[in-house]
Amino acid sequence: MRRMSDSLRARIEQYYATVPLLFADAEEFGSLRLFVRRKPGAPYYGGPGHAQPTAEGASAVTAVDIARVRARQRELGVPEAFEWLAEAAPMLRSSIEAAGLPVAERPLMALDPHHRISPQPLPEGVTLRALKADDPALPAALALPRLAFAEEGTAVGSAGRKELSVVAEELTEDGTVATTRPTIRAGHKTLIAALAPDGTPLAVGHYHPANGTTEIGGIGTLPIARRQGLAAAVTAALVTHARDHGVNTVFLAYAEDAVARVYSRLGFRPAGSTLLIANQPARS
Repeated sequence: MRRMSDSLRARIEQYYATVPLLFADAEEFGSLRLFVRRKPGAPYYGGPGHAQPTAEGASAVTAVDIARVRARQRELGVPEAFEWLAEAAPMLRSSIEAAGLPVAERPLMALDPHHRISPQPLPEGVTLRALKADDPALPAALALPRLAFAEEGTAVGSAGRKELSVVAEELTEDGTVATTRPTIRAGHKTLIAALAPDGTPLAVGHYHPANGTTEIGGIGTLPIARRQGLAAAVTAALVTHARDHGVNTVFLAYAEDAVARVYSRLGFRPAGSTLLIANQPARS
């Protein structure tokens, strides 16, 4: 895997350390920082109550630090989630695994700031839109990733409009939609959707900007609508929107090679990796 430059590493490391503070408070446990959401249900970056090494103590995390964080996570009733830039804390993986937690790797890809991405073709009648807080498509757009990630891969799947409607109703009833609206209004979260002529989201993705850097995430296509270039179109639109709003550094993580090929065709190139606890909740 290509080694990331020191400057890119610094920007991503700063991003990982600062963007969660848009949505959560930080508690210090020795050389580890635990992000604790400010109120139940509030959308924020990172898994619920995830921890990462501090910049000053990346090489000094102890078994006691890890145990204290895990105890606090259990107290909060959140998963024992850790996430960090591999290059920033190369020794942490062995310490986490020694504590009995399985670690998974998510390769990163970054876009050269000078590389221009052109709008990608869309099927007839499909349009792209950055959703506002009161957009009628918001509940279904927030629901779509759950269906997309439940059916892994890029092959056409079975979940469609009916399943999307059910999950959208669940997210409305449990408060997820309501707590996401202020985040969009504040500009902390941008959600872009590819919409069918009837307004149904067919693909979505989002980004959270901080200090001129952002990670694109949550890109998913409704399983019945796959193989039409929708994920590529949403990714390109997210990059353009982010750059138009002051972002210079754009990166993303991926879990499957088939998905990485989509990003590679747009100009993203390998750039290090992030490590996290296997099966911890996805960000945002």
